[in-house]
Amino acid sequence: MAVLLFIVILLLLVVLDDKLGQKIYRSIRVRREYPMRKSNLQFFTDGRQLFDDYFQTIKQAKHHIHILFYIVKTDQVSQQFYDLLKQKAKEGVEVRLLVDWIGSFGLPKTVIRSLQESGVKLAYSHRPTFPRFFYKLNRRNHRKITVIDGKTGYIGGFNIGKEYIGQDPKFGDWRDYHLKVTGEGVQDLQTQFFDDWAAATKEKLFSKNDYFPELESGTIPHKFIATNGHFLENDYIHLIEQTKKELIIGSPYFIPSKKVMKALLDALRRGVKVIILVPLKADHPLVKEAAFPYFYRLLKAGAHIYRFYQGFYHAKVIIIDDGLCDIGTANFDKRSFFLNSEINCYIHDKQFVKIARTAVNRDLADAEKLTLDFWRKRTLWDRGKESVSMFISRLL
Repeated sequence: MAVLLFIVILLLLVVLDDKLGQKIYRSIRVRREYPMRKSNLQFFTDGRQLFDDYFQTIKQAKHHIHILFYIVKTDQVSQQFYDLLKQKAKEGVEVRLLVDWIGSFGLPKTVIRSLQESGVKLAYSHRPTFPRFFYKLNRRNHRKITVIDGKTGYIGGFNIGKEYIGQDPKFGDWRDYHLKVTGEGVQDLQTQFFDDWAAATKEKLFSKNDYFPELESGTIPHKFIATNGHFLENDYIHLIEQTKKELIIGSPYFIPSKKVMKALLDALRRGVKVIILVPLKADHPLVKEAAFPYFYRLLKAGAHIYRFYQGFYHAKVIIIDDGLCDIGTANFDKRSFFLNSEINCYIHDKQFVKIARTAVNRDLADAEKLTLDFWRKRTLWDRGKESVSMFISRLL
């Protein structure tokens, strides 16, 4: 009885801490909309091709390497990454590696010491502290940003580890979308990295000559929008409301808020074709079941929902008609809407949208279409997990 009482009290304290944290930190949540830029964008969907290009670009660095990842694993792929950073630091290149405290939790001390002894500056983002420990613990820096010499940038869904190149048998082929950026937009990725680095370390880097070289204009108009909880919901509602014919959503998790769900149903009522692509497999408990109640309502309203079975689908993409595409780090779920630090690239270019749509079509070919019949055949166990997942959906 005493143990049960302790658990109840602990849960109440966690909920209270979270509620107070939301209230206190609501006023300091920010949405940073960068100017419309023109850059050249290279689109990656395969981890092997991305890492080959990524590692080669790092090898060519002359002045600085700035990297932010949510997850950096400890395996042979990660070791190759660490060795490369250490090599560049020994060559005199400034190397800063920022990782999320939860996402990269458990990084061995031997790895940390080896990086630091080689001259790599390593820091943790969103390290939880008192007060509001549980609220801070639940907030994550989910951004993935790399800037090399202020001239080349990377942003998207891939992290660092063997699973992202399809070497984890649990997931098989890993499907994700990532961008390589050259041109005007790199300065905005640099600015965002500086903000996150300063928040984590209190070190401010301001030298424009060293970190912000002159950049040539590219050919693809785009803008970056960084969010820190709360504002992403409104951005996605705006995207949905401006759709006239077809809306495509690709995400590993599908747990929309009430307002976003209403916007989707309204779009279906006005005749918009809504296509949703998610993975068949799940990489976290309950996230798959949390989507089912939303799928039921959307299927009844006429949405087309597919589950990718050829491995694991981790891409974050929204395509609006034939002229706008959003690729970035944000998932289509409440955690990205209300808790995580995210950054997305909104691309206003018909030719690039065609490229993204081709990638989505290829993934749809390796997906099964969900029907209401599947919903009716759910087991009692599945229904139970749905109920639990809905109760904690904001935290999944």
